[in-house]
Amino acid sequence: MMTAVMSRQAVRVHIFNQSYSLLVDGDPKDVQEIAHEIDELMCTIAGRSSGDSSRVAVLACLHLADRLRAAEKQLKSFEDKSERFASLLEEALTTD
Repeated sequence: MMTAVMSRQAVRVHIFNQSYSLLVDGDPKDVQEIAHEIDELMCTIAGRSSGDSSRVAVLACLHLADRLRAAEKQLKSFEDKSERFASLLEEALTTD
């Protein structure tokens, strides 16, 4: 049986006045969009605080980690609600 091998594509992005060449498996536009969002975030942070690029990068990472944690909590809440609804539906269907 043959397995499909995804070819990687080289993508050039610019983040906080630096160029990076990345190899991506998926759609290069997705990576470019993400890089653009990171660039905007880092530029916004740099405009609001003083410090070198390392400090800006750390603050950007903290911001993104906070957003990720909030999204994970929301997903967990949706999963819990989904399980409760499935249980209620099962109960309703078996009581007939």
